Amino acid sequence: MTCAAAASLLPLETLGASPKGVGTSDSGIIINALGGLGDPNQGADSLVPGMTPRVLAEAHASGLTAVNVTLGYVSGPDDPFEASVRDIAATDALVRGHAGDVLKVLTAADIRRAHDEKKIGLIYGFQNGAMMGKDATRVDVFANLGVRVFQLTYNPANQLGDGSMAPENRGLTPFGRDVVERLNACRVMVDLSHSGEHTCLEAARVSRAPISINHTGCRAVTDLPRNKTDAELRLVAERGGFVGIYFMPFVNASGHARAEDVVAHIDHAVNVCGEDHVGIGTDGTVTQIDDLKAYQAQLAKEIAERQAAGISAAGERPDTYPFVVDLRGPQQFHKLAQLLAQKGYSGGRIEKILGLNFLKYAETVWGS
Repeated sequence: MTCAAAASLLPLETLGASPKGVGTSDSGIIINALGGLGDPNQGADSLVPGMTPRVLAEAHASGLTAVNVTLGYVSGPDDPFEASVRDIAATDALVRGHAGDVLKVLTAADIRRAHDEKKIGLIYGFQNGAMMGKDATRVDVFANLGVRVFQLTYNPANQLGDGSMAPENRGLTPFGRDVVERLNACRVMVDLSHSGEHTCLEAARVSRAPISINHTGCRAVTDLPRNKTDAELRLVAERGGFVGIYFMPFVNASGHARAEDVVAHIDHAVNVCGEDHVGIGTDGTVTQIDDLKAYQAQLAKEIAERQAAGISAAGERPDTYPFVVDLRGPQQFHKLAQLLAQKGYSGGRIEKILGLNFLKYAETVWGS
C-alpha cells in the first residue's frame, strides 16, 4: 500500500489535530530532535558510523531516550537516491545487530517503548531533499523504509527550495510544494532546519500538518542565517509545530558558544513560541571528546572541505567547534536541565523542553 493510500484511511485534517496528553509515565523522556550516536574521536563523517560499546554506554548514561539521526545524502558526488537507500539499509543492519540497545522508531509509541525498555530510539531523518530527483512519489519509498523526518533543504538551494545560504531567499518551488503534500499524506515530519526564511514560511503555510524546525537558533538573539527569525518561529508554533534549539556555534556571534547562550536561545524561543513548542536538537553526539586540540585539527580540515563544496554556513570557521564547549558529553542534558532550573523554569516546563514537546508533536504527525 502506498503512503497516499494508507493516508486515505485517515482524514488529513487529523494530522493537525491536538495530540493526546502525556502522562506521568513519560517523565524522564529525553529526545534529541537532531543528533547522533557517533564517536567524534574517530573522525567519522556519519552521525551513526558504528555503535561501539563506548558510544552506547555514554548514550545510555546521558539519559537519551530517542534521537533523530541524519541518514542519506547531504552533499557530494554520490547519486542522492542510491546513497540514501544504501545508508538506510546499513543503519537497519546496525539496529538489528544492537537490538538490545537500540530500536527503530516508526511511531510515537516506539519512543515510549524505548523509554520503558531502556533502549535508545533511532528516528531516521534526512537533511536534504536532493534524493527526490524529480519524482515526489519517492517520498512513499522512503516513508516505507522508515524515514520519519524529511528536511527539505540543506544550506544551498535544491530542487525543492532555497536553503539558508541561498542569496535569493526564494520560497518553495512547485516541486517542493508537491513533496510537502506527499510528506503530509505519508505522515512524515516536514523539517525546515537549514532552509531560507521564505521557504520556511511558505512550507508552514502550505503544509496540512504542523511542520518542525528541528535544529536551529533564534536570529533575534544571534543574527546569523542558520538561525530563524521570530516570524518563522511564531508561525511554526501557531500551526502546532515544533522548534528544537541546537548546541552549535551559531548561538553566539563570536562562534565560541557557551551553555548560557543555549539557555538564552531556548528562553527566547519559549517567549516567542510558547512553552509547548520548544525542545532541543543539539546537532551533535553525546560521546565525550578526549583531545580537543587533536579534534580541532581534524575540524579545520572538515570546515575547509565544507567551504570548498559550498555547503558551509556563515559562522563556521576553523576555530569554532560544532558544539558548545561547556555543554557536551554524557552530562549535557542534565546540565541543561540544571541551568534552566536556575533560570526559574519549573520541572514540568523543563521536561517539555527535554522531550515531551517533541513526543506530542510526533503523536500529531506520525500517530501514536
